[in-house]
Amino acid sequence: MSWIFLLLGVVAEVLSHVALKATDGFSKPLPAALVILGHLTAFIFLGQAMKGMPVGVVHALWAGLAIVSVTLISALFYREHLDMTAWVGMVLVAAGVMMINFSQGHAH
Repeated sequence: MSWIFLLLGVVAEVLSHVALKATDGFSKPLPAALVILGHLTAFIFLGQAMKGMPVGVVHALWAGLAIVSVTLISALFYREHLDMTAWVGMVLVAAGVMMINFSQGHAH
């Protein structure tokens, strides 16, 4: 169940970060409300995930998955383009997330 909460936390965080750009410096109320609600929702889910997984593992997986997901979605949604170095970095982040997932440091 911890994995489900972790993934829901990642989804909430990703949607929140993607909406952050649309706030235009928090001058637009609807996107701003989505950002705040998304962050609160993410923390609630992450707190639940931490009941069954170590804090460091939850945080590392959450951050890594969110970084890669936000980058991919913003490339599609906002047409943001990154150079090859940034994409290599994303691959390294994804590899790190997979290494943490396969480690013996947490329960499945």
